[in-house]
Amino acid sequence: MGYMHKYLDVDLSSGKIHERKLDQELAEKYIGGKGLGARILYEELKPGIDPLSPENIIFFMTGPLTGTSVVTSGRWCIVTKSPHTGIYLDSQIGGKFGHRLKRAGYDYVLVRGKAESPSYINVHSEGSEILPATEYWGKGTFETEEKLKEKHPKSEVASIGPAGEKLVTFANVMTDTSHIAGRGGSGAVMGSKNLKAIVAGGTFKIDAVNENFKELTRTFRTKVQNDDGVKSRNRIGTMIWVSMSNQGGFLPTRNYQSGVFEDADLISGETMIENHTYANRACYGCLIACGKANKFETGKYAGLDVDGPEYETTALIGSNCGIKDLAAIAKASKMCDDLGIDTITTGATISFAMECVEKGYLEQNDVDNLVFGNDEAVLQMIELIAKKKGLGDLFAKGTKSAALKIGHNSEEFAIQVKGNELAGVEPRGSWGMALAYSTSDRGACHQRCWTPTAELRGDLPRFSFDGVPEFVKESQDERAACFSLVLCDFLPFNVPEMVEMLNTATGFSYTPESYLTVGERIWNQTRLFNTREGITSEDDVLPKRFYKELMPEGPAKDQVISAEELEKAKQKYYEIRGWDSNGIPNSETVKKLEV
Repeated sequence: MGYMHKYLDVDLSSGKIHERKLDQELAEKYIGGKGLGARILYEELKPGIDPLSPENIIFFMTGPLTGTSVVTSGRWCIVTKSPHTGIYLDSQIGGKFGHRLKRAGYDYVLVRGKAESPSYINVHSEGSEILPATEYWGKGTFETEEKLKEKHPKSEVASIGPAGEKLVTFANVMTDTSHIAGRGGSGAVMGSKNLKAIVAGGTFKIDAVNENFKELTRTFRTKVQNDDGVKSRNRIGTMIWVSMSNQGGFLPTRNYQSGVFEDADLISGETMIENHTYANRACYGCLIACGKANKFETGKYAGLDVDGPEYETTALIGSNCGIKDLAAIAKASKMCDDLGIDTITTGATISFAMECVEKGYLEQNDVDNLVFGNDEAVLQMIELIAKKKGLGDLFAKGTKSAALKIGHNSEEFAIQVKGNELAGVEPRGSWGMALAYSTSDRGACHQRCWTPTAELRGDLPRFSFDGVPEFVKESQDERAACFSLVLCDFLPFNVPEMVEMLNTATGFSYTPESYLTVGERIWNQTRLFNTREGITSEDDVLPKRFYKELMPEGPAKDQVISAEELEKAKQKYYEIRGWDSNGIPNSETVKKLEV
């Protein structure tokens, strides 16, 4: 089966819900999740619309393997036009919501328009409806989810917090307490529609076309259980990268002024596991269980009980803000989750503000001692940003917007690409990520291509662009296909295995080559969307800091990204992709890939 063969089209403006048939031909061409959402978004939206207007649409997407017996099949994604960048956005998310949406009988939910008053959508196999959400408006995501689950037993909830309601452009969508569609501002899109939450529940079975599917996935599950990388993720989770990044010289530190944090040991995964972790957390159907529940017994934040923090949060709110107290980082993470804002952009934005204060470009106003290392100032800023109050209002659209207002050439150290703040890898210490960040379809992103592992183990040369364009292109294509299935970054697999499971679940007849071609088709689809919105080669660049300032210390000491060499790598990447020198897919490529 793979698909439920129908979707919901919800018009909040009219209050009408229509059940429609899935376009099976389009599904086979784009698989689901990211791919199918990207295609329909391109067809449905007029160029240049305001992402926070009723004209924007937002998709809550599953894939053909969502909710099946494949490991990590709890994944789903949100697709929309980003209010943070003004370009294409898909945001991948775990938890249990995707499984429940599928069991409600739908492959995805498309939401358009704007409700007159705060509302939520209840999606259920016995009937779907738009319901009032006034009593939840202004509440955090934790309370919202708790109350809606009480009202709708055996359901899962995806909701926004105050930041989404206030239209903070990097507001996120939360589900299952600690699972986040974080980047790009999908929460603000929901807020602009007066949509507080979506509830999903149902009793439909999710079956495969071929009876061999369960045996196939059982064999794969055994492989996953025995994988060394999975065992490591199960033990430490994403936090394993704090020590690895610091030792590699690419842990973002004090607004990317360095790639080495002198107190990294205090905020490392090893320290977390030894002193604070008491349980593992897992998404639906996942045995990797990379999430960690932590309790802090002593110190300023004694009594804090939280799921997380994850690596990216720790890198951006921790070392990048000069914070060496793991409990403070965990407290900040929990605040962001409840208020509904992306921890990566939040940390990067606050660190930018700290450097502006340090350089004398910014008055602190209503924040006490906004300097690197002050965890209380970080917590103050999180609250102010999420509620767009005082100094927080200046930074509620991220670093790019704030730099334009602050001036003093501060855009040179406003660390973003296409408006999206960089993630937890310093590109002077990982040249592969320099090209990956530059060419990502949603602005700077670590999920489209991850080069540090290849660089550390010697599969890619360090401090060189040799082989990088090919690696980045191939990784982006593969991830685009995987995020259409929808499966997890952390799953150890090879493409033939994925193709066999996809074919067995759906009855398709993909080969590994044709599957990767789908990924390439999807990547070109998102590029066409972005070029239509005005993106050119001039936008595929890094902040000037990385071109002008030598790395001051560590394994990447004295490294700097050569703008000329990065441009050569970028043009090589365009050539491999069949794009012109301005980064626009040429007509032959579009025709060949049937975009």
